[in-house]
Amino acid sequence: MAVRVDRAVRVDRAVNHRVRLDPITCDGHGLCAELFPERITLDDWGFPIIDTTPLDDRLLPHARRAVEACPVLALRLERALAGR
Repeated sequence: MAVRVDRAVRVDRAVNHRVRLDPITCDGHGLCAELFPERITLDDWGFPIIDTTPLDDRLLPHARRAVEACPVLALRLERALAGR
């Protein structure tokens, strides 16, 4: 008699981060774009345009620095599951 063994399949999902902007809070100082130009650009009025692509480990320290430097706390780092 054969014994069937069901094994749980482990799915590894890397946790990535994304930069998010609260557009109501933002005053358009532009400091974030100076500190993190890889993912933040400014529009014609000086307000940030955020690339919400998940950050890799190389960019995470730069993103943290931009978030922490925002004078009105309009930026935040959010965790995002890879592939979403």
